[in-house]
Amino acid sequence: MMQKDTTSAFKGKTGLTRIVRAFGYSLKGLRATWRDEAAFRQECVLAIVMLPAAFWVGRTAVEIFLLCVTVMLVLMLELVNSGLEALADAISLEHHPLLGKAKDTGSAAVLLALILAAGWWGYVLVDRFVLS
Repeated sequence: MMQKDTTSAFKGKTGLTRIVRAFGYSLKGLRATWRDEAAFRQECVLAIVMLPAAFWVGRTAVEIFLLCVTVMLVLMLELVNSGLEALADAISLEHHPLLGKAKDTGSAAVLLALILAAGWWGYVLVDRFVLS
């Protein structure tokens, strides 16, 4: 039995060419998400404030790192969620329970990241400014 070739025609690039193109595609994705997603823009504005603030709020390298990671995690999951929503919309704009479930699940991932970030930031802020 003959095996079907499933190699993508877009996967032929290697080395530095692949890295440069991948970087370009990443920037294109960031620009598209910034343009099309209000939630991503709002989270980016918060990140612009919160990332430098992490160096003032955090007292140890681990605290600062985790403050930054929680903020970046929200942005990363928002990007994944936006990609998932775009893919679902490309498949069908009509209501389909599985597409709705996929979108809701992506949104739930962002919500959990926001809860994690708020919890960690809240803990560090209370520990630094209330309990000290």
